Amino acid sequence: MFTRWTVISLVVAASLGRSAPAGTPAGGGEAHPELTTCASSLARWQEMRFGMFIHWGPVTLRGTEIGWSRGPQVPIAEYDSLYREFNPVLFNAREWISAARGAGMKYFVIVAKHHDGFCMWDTKFTGYNIMASPFHRDVVGELADECAREGVMFCTYYSILDWHHPDYTTRYGGDTRPVAESGMDRYRTYLKNQVRELVERYRSNLLWFDGQWEKSWTHADGMALYAYARGLNNAILINNRVDKGRGNAGGRTDSLAYAGDFGTPEQEIGTLDNKHPWESCITIGTQWAWKPNDTLKSATDCIHILAKTAGGGGNLLLNISPMPDGRFEQRQIATLRKIGRWLERFGESIYGTRGGPYRAAAALASTCRENRIYLHVLDPEARLVRIRAIPGRTVRRASMLGGPDISARTDAATIELTLPDSPPDREDAVIVLDLDGSAETIPPMDIKP
Repeated sequence: MFTRWTVISLVVAASLGRSAPAGTPAGGGEAHPELTTCASSLARWQEMRFGMFIHWGPVTLRGTEIGWSRGPQVPIAEYDSLYREFNPVLFNAREWISAARGAGMKYFVIVAKHHDGFCMWDTKFTGYNIMASPFHRDVVGELADECAREGVMFCTYYSILDWHHPDYTTRYGGDTRPVAESGMDRYRTYLKNQVRELVERYRSNLLWFDGQWEKSWTHADGMALYAYARGLNNAILINNRVDKGRGNAGGRTDSLAYAGDFGTPEQEIGTLDNKHPWESCITIGTQWAWKPNDTLKSATDCIHILAKTAGGGGNLLLNISPMPDGRFEQRQIATLRKIGRWLERFGESIYGTRGGPYRAAAALASTCRENRIYLHVLDPEARLVRIRAIPGRTVRRASMLGGPDISARTDAATIELTLPDSPPDREDAVIVLDLDGSAETIPPMDIKP
């Protein structure tokens, strides 16, 4: 298995070029104020803008939600035994990472362990893992290797809570684990041992924690785990769900008293904020794990979500749910390819940009870089776009990205833009506004006059 962290970092950085400005440093919380977010890692990750999230495991045999269906939908004893029949013989790490790259995704996050406690790697600290299944292959290891080969940043999701482990102390209805035999001291040791494996053996560049809301996990635990992971690799990024501070609207952490490097809005697009790093995690379907005949978002839906997320200054982590045999559904692959084709033409307006300066509206979003604003027109019927004028800036040129110059009429209050009858793209027609000064320093403003 590849373990060349520096090579992976250099390949990813070289493929992206100019780094987007990093947000306000966060880090280790009040217990570790010296541990501010690694600025170079944050800048590289923010420039990527788009990643793939994967929720997958034995639960796909039932088509119910990962973790959450244990008990309420699938009896606990049955759920915990599903690994004995899990044999996804058509899993191919190269096909998964190729699909991510083809979609224009720059990083990849695999759920290594969800709330159900089942581990998708060859961990040495529990027998409840993929090597005990008929499949008997290290899924996390194969994906880490393929990401290294393809220059995709490899990352792992790890659930802090564990509804299967005997030492994790939180219990709920129907749970058969005896409370008296549990112990968080032992569980914290187990957790740290597994985190060490993911960071040192698999070279996870980012740790995406979850499950911090239960009473068993404390603020002190969150700060200690953050410091522990940074001690394993000081360049690693860690989300704010490592600690208890993810309590405000939009999944962000307002106070530096809490640990974490970036916020995590879930199933929603964050609002414009270039100072505090954030990432929206959103499913392509209606649940995180695979569901038969699930209702999927279209490629147009996903492109609009990506444009609005980048327009808010955030990253998009789009969740794909593989089938029980290890393949992506063909309709998901088709959607990913369409997104990738759009990004091949218009990725300049997404990668390495800042959000704004305009706040997104229903059918408009904006990103910017240096003296240029990219205006994303999300209404395919739009031919005349009126937006608020920018104080202290003049539009020197207006054009379609990948197309001709267009008319731009301005006055003190508005900019009026006329699109061609046949714009370069109807799903997201990108207008380029070249200004006479920096677009990145314009304060956030409403887009409508």
